[in-house]
Amino acid sequence: MTTLSIIKADTGGFVGHSEVHPEMLSEARGALHDAIGDGLLVDGQVARCGDDISLIMTHEHGPDAEAVHSFAWQTFLRTTEIAKRLGLYGAGQDLLSTAFSGNLRGMGPGYAELEFTERPSEPVICFLADKTEPGAWNLPLYKMFADPFNTAGLVIDAKMHAGFRFEVYDLHQDKRIVFDTPREAYDLLMFIGAPARYVVHSVESTTLDIPAAATSTQRLSLIAGKYVGKDDPVMIVRCQSGLPAVGEVLEPFAFPHSVAGCMRGSHHAPIMPVGLEQATPARFDGPPRVVALGFQINDGKLIGPRDMFADPSFDRARATANKAMDYLRRHGPFEPHRLALEDLEYTTMHQLEARLTNRWEPLPTAGEEDSVLATTPRS
Repeated sequence: MTTLSIIKADTGGFVGHSEVHPEMLSEARGALHDAIGDGLLVDGQVARCGDDISLIMTHEHGPDAEAVHSFAWQTFLRTTEIAKRLGLYGAGQDLLSTAFSGNLRGMGPGYAELEFTERPSEPVICFLADKTEPGAWNLPLYKMFADPFNTAGLVIDAKMHAGFRFEVYDLHQDKRIVFDTPREAYDLLMFIGAPARYVVHSVESTTLDIPAAATSTQRLSLIAGKYVGKDDPVMIVRCQSGLPAVGEVLEPFAFPHSVAGCMRGSHHAPIMPVGLEQATPARFDGPPRVVALGFQINDGKLIGPRDMFADPSFDRARATANKAMDYLRRHGPFEPHRLALEDLEYTTMHQLEARLTNRWEPLPTAGEEDSVLATTPRS
């Protein structure tokens, strides 16, 4: 069995929150080279989107393996030291604990992992996003695995016709539920249409009974109890041979749907599919970016990557994202550009509310309205 793991963290931004410094990427590549040489990993590559480092690794230890997670943790500690030495922004901001505790659950770094038996040809797309949250994958995953207007295979491929199972996490209540599509598609949509709380964690083929997709579902604010940066999720999607074709997996991103994140993690903005060279959010810490790295996995080796969004067929999606950004930015601090108040609970908005708590008074009763403003002291 092969395990494909993507483990990511923001350990320091260059400049601000826009990119990863080359020295940090070099350190991570050296660590992966050593781990492959020592036999811990079969193969591995370092990638980045915005200010996040992603370790894309194959191994035979299964998901949540202590040795693999410990290796990633130590690697992020080393890149954090470089960020501190260079005075980079937010050095180590995703490392919320002081000591490793068996795996990375609840420690800050995000991860997506799939364990599977390799098929004769094993095409996989690794998606990396920046300046957004885990629920950003909900709409694309629904379109890939449940929408016949996106994925023709759901209609004409006998291996896909029975549909897929979606495992959904409730991030507020620490619960999960599984929906079978197409039979329970409307039930699924009821929940995943609220991506701040309900997140698709994994997808399986009903007919083949094999894993098809996995996402990172870690919410930094829920772990830390305050805003420490956006979650910048990652996702693995297997393709072809009874699963959506590569083109069907990429197609949802031709529409730059609105996601939460962007500046200070407090705004809605369109997610822009870009090639690696453009994965550097700038305008208002955005628009949020997503890159797609395509690999063929063969005996655990990562053949690739191909930079799947570095293609003119996504030029219109990028233009639409910029146009949507213009529209949303003109709202300034008003919704729907700014997140709703309940979604700002773990941002600095809460501190401002606490400062003004004692200033709120009961509404005046009938007959008092005319006197309230006259008797209110001027600041």
